[in-house]
Amino acid sequence: MASWIIEMKRSTKNKAKGAFIEAKGRTKEAAGRATRSQRLAGTGRVEAAQGRVQRKFGELQEEFEDTED
Repeated sequence: MASWIIEMKRSTKNKAKGAFIEAKGRTKEAAGRATRSQRLAGTGRVEAAQGRVQRKFGELQEEFEDTED
C-alpha cells in the first residue's frame, strides 16, 4: 500500500458513508419533488433515512471506541 493512505476508524467510515448516502437521498427527494415523481421522491426519503441511521451508528461506535481507551 502507498504510504499516504491513512487508516480510518470504523466509526469515521460509517459517519462519512452515512452522510454521503443521506445527501444523495435528499438530492433524489428534491429531484422527485421537482419532477413530480413520487417514486423518486420516495426512494430519496428512504435513502436519506438509511444514511441517517448509518451516520448515527457511526456516532454510537465512536462513543464506544472512546470508552475502550
